Amino acid sequence: MGVAIAGTLLIAATYGMARFGVGLFAPYLAADRPELVGVLGWAAAAQFTSYSLAAALSIRWADHHPRWGLALAGATATLGCVGIAAATGPAAFIASVLVAGLGGGFASPALVPVLDAVVAPESAATAQSVVNAGTAIGVIGAGLVAFGASAIGPAWLFMALVCAAAGAAIWFQLRGRGELRPAGPDAGKSPTAPAGAWRALAVPCVAAVVTGVGSALTWTFGPLLVTTSGTVDPERVGWLWIALGLGGFLGALAGRLVERIGLRGAWCTCAGALAVASAGVAWSVGPGGAWVAYAAMALFGAGYMGLTSVLILWARRAWPRHPGAGTSVLFIAVATGQAAGSAGFGLVQGSADPVLLAAVAAGWCILGGLVPLAGRR
Repeated sequence: MGVAIAGTLLIAATYGMARFGVGLFAPYLAADRPELVGVLGWAAAAQFTSYSLAAALSIRWADHHPRWGLALAGATATLGCVGIAAATGPAAFIASVLVAGLGGGFASPALVPVLDAVVAPESAATAQSVVNAGTAIGVIGAGLVAFGASAIGPAWLFMALVCAAAGAAIWFQLRGRGELRPAGPDAGKSPTAPAGAWRALAVPCVAAVVTGVGSALTWTFGPLLVTTSGTVDPERVGWLWIALGLGGFLGALAGRLVERIGLRGAWCTCAGALAVASAGVAWSVGPGGAWVAYAAMALFGAGYMGLTSVLILWARRAWPRHPGAGTSVLFIAVATGQAAGSAGFGLVQGSADPVLLAAVAAGWCILGGLVPLAGRR
């Protein structure tokens, strides 16, 4: 139980704060450091890219030395948050965001084999979903920080402390447990999968890339769109992310959803929720109003946390001896789509109609949800 709680806190810190906090604080960034707004899209793309890099490195050793991956997760997230707090120029800001993005890429692949080692097999799927929903806790925490902080710098310094504490907590929980290696005949071997296993990840990889493109708009520019349009007052932007986080707790039910309707059905359901949420953002910017924006963010949180939980379970089924490595592959796919989406939406965000942008994002999510159906034999 202690490992699961510490793992949840680490995901909350590295994802909900260090990684996705950049989009959350975009309206505050526009007010406090307007010279950085123009590179927000590129900074988000750099962060998603660094996340992919960390996840790629984790493929080789996440299942065999997860403790070191967890230590790197806490350290890089902490360092990145400190850098963002101090950054005043575009180059320093992008570099700091890039470092902060490494934390999540190290955390998730390392936690998957750790949980599989300490949780009873019949509870493993639920435990993975619950820990993955820690992102929701971090997003809510970041939203509360947005209300309490007087400026960008103190907010990010506080989140750096949270990341450091979370990294220390998981390290403490794993003391004395020895090496958490996967059981079975493949233990200790390099996570190299046969061609059939790689093919098992092909469909979820493509689906993750496409859906990642659509999700990037809300993560990176969602608060900026609804505040600059006047739908939500900038001083109340924290409520948007609190709504997203509260909705994200439903992502903990992804394990049950997979048990009932299967991996492909659960994926389509979650991607559909993202599409509806993106359409809701468009409606809120138009005639819908603030309540639609809050509802859309809550639905987005539920869909996204559920979606990533489904990917973890898909990886565990495709690569049962190397679940951490499989998770790395699929999370790299999501981040690749998010990097492309952030850069693309960033190029047109200042000139394009926000309703059109949200509609395009919804279209990408729908397409991503349909990919597993097209890939069904």
